Amino acid sequence: MSGKHIAETKEQPAAFAWTPDSEAQIARILAKYPENRKASAVLPLLDLAQRQHDNWIPLAAIDAIAERLGMARIRVLEVATFYTMYNLAPVGKWFLQACTTTPCWLRGSDQVMRCIKDKLGLDNHGRTADGQFSLLEVECLGACVNAPILQVNDDFYEDMDYETTAALLDSLKGGKQPPVGSMKGRVTSQSIAGPTSLTALKDSEGVPSWFAANKAAAGGGDD
Repeated sequence: MSGKHIAETKEQPAAFAWTPDSEAQIARILAKYPENRKASAVLPLLDLAQRQHDNWIPLAAIDAIAERLGMARIRVLEVATFYTMYNLAPVGKWFLQACTTTPCWLRGSDQVMRCIKDKLGLDNHGRTADGQFSLLEVECLGACVNAPILQVNDDFYEDMDYETTAALLDSLKGGKQPPVGSMKGRVTSQSIAGPTSLTALKDSEGVPSWFAANKAAAGGGDD
C-alpha cells in the first residue's frame, strides 16, 4: 500500500493502545537494543501494531510507536510507507498478495488474477464489501521455482492455476485455510514430476551407493 492510502482511509480509530501481550513483546524487543538506539526497533513495532490491529496500521499506532521510541512521527511514517509489507489502510481477513513478476507470469499468474476477479470481483488494491478479502498485486515473492505464487496473509500457496485458486478461495470463504505449500503436491522445490537427483542414497549410511563403493575400493575406512 502506498502512502496516499493514509489520507484516503476514513476508518481511522481515535486512539490506539498496546495490549498486555504486545507490551510484553515490546519489552523483549527493546531489550535487544542500546537505550540510545531504540529507533532500531521501529520495524518490529510496526509489525506488532499491524498484527494487533486487524492486519493494518492506523495513524494512532504510528503516534504510539513514535512516542515509545522517541522518534518524530514523520520518521516512523517514512519507514511504514517505504515497505509494502506494512498496510496503512484496512485489508481483508484474507489478504491476497499475487505475484505477477516474470517467472510467475510465465507460469500463469494471469490465470490466478483472472480467477480472483471472477470469484471475488477484485482488482488490484480492491477489498470485498464484507471485508473478507483484499487483493494486492506484488513484485517477486522469492519462490520462483514453485511459481505462480499467491500469498495469503503470511503463507505461500504455490503452483497455482485457475482451478487451484478457485478451490483455495472457496475454502477460505468457508473459513478453512488449506495446508500451505504446493497446491499440486510438489515436495519443497523438487521437480513437479518427482526427484531427479540423489535418488540412490543408501538408507543405512545416508550416502550415495557409488560413493560408498569407491571408498571401499580405495581402502578407505570410516572417518
